[in-house]
Amino acid sequence: MRRRITVFGGSGFIGRHLVKRLAAAGSEIRIAVRDIESAQFLKPAGDIGQIVLWQTDINDPEQVKTAVAGADAVINLVGTLIDSGGNSYAGIHIDGAKNIAAAARAGGVRQMVHISAIGADKFGASNYARTKALGEKAVQTEFPTVTILRPGIVFGPEDNFFNRFAGLTRILPFLPVFGCPLIPKITFGNENGLTIRVDLYGEGGSRFQPVYVGDVADAIVASLASPLTAGQVYELGGPTVYSYKQLMELVLRYTGRQKWLAPTPYAFATIGAFFLQLLPKPMMTCDQVTLLKSDNVVTDGHQTLASLGIDPIAAEVILPTYLSRFRTAGVRHLQES
Repeated sequence: MRRRITVFGGSGFIGRHLVKRLAAAGSEIRIAVRDIESAQFLKPAGDIGQIVLWQTDINDPEQVKTAVAGADAVINLVGTLIDSGGNSYAGIHIDGAKNIAAAARAGGVRQMVHISAIGADKFGASNYARTKALGEKAVQTEFPTVTILRPGIVFGPEDNFFNRFAGLTRILPFLPVFGCPLIPKITFGNENGLTIRVDLYGEGGSRFQPVYVGDVADAIVASLASPLTAGQVYELGGPTVYSYKQLMELVLRYTGRQKWLAPTPYAFATIGAFFLQLLPKPMMTCDQVTLLKSDNVVTDGHQTLASLGIDPIAAEVILPTYLSRFRTAGVRHLQES
């Protein structure tokens, strides 16, 4: 008998990788999304009738109730980085998540997996971090045995981080390095004559532990496979911790571009974000800059991918497979020859 799983937000970045795995395992999958047309590409991942698209607004409890009806497990992948209109942080991360958990409990669903984020903190400086933490609490209250997964920056072929900055290398003469000191550090030495060293980057900004999207999808599958994950919280990070500057260096390495890494203190980034967030599709918001000020790494004492039996894949292994398309035509030709 096929296991029936409802996946909220299944057409997103993580969802497309997860659905393929669930389909390969023989599950019957119901994809709960607002726009079913945008999710049509998922149907070939399974057999006829195996993947069903279900129009659902997570802020409508009745629609959520029908989406989880008869499900054995529920997975909530829905999240947003833009706090605006119908996609407000509170509406998506708290209210919507609570609706899903409440419907799952009322519908007799046996398992639930909720995707949160590293850095979720009800006392956090950013609204994103606070609402993620409050969303976790709301879900745990409604569905106490929920498994919560907190990934860091998720990378992969469709990501919105490395792809975005790789795209900028085509049009800008520089890449920003957020979090550099406002005043450069200048040091003097006189061992072999007077030398002056100017440090523009400091520590290179906050630290990050990006995780491969395939590992996140595998973590969800592993959570569903073991009853021991019920009620547990896992933080998902890759094998390496990088500074923001090192992430930008990875972008340049795998796009084959030579660009200036521009030191960008948070104060300057906030000013730029103030104007960028006014665009219909903002590249950055002030709240995102605030979020960048905190390290985004697995914290001590938390269960990790290793706890789920997963050996994380390094960014250096995956990034060349999709950032190569941002190389100049000449460099691509040399690579392929």
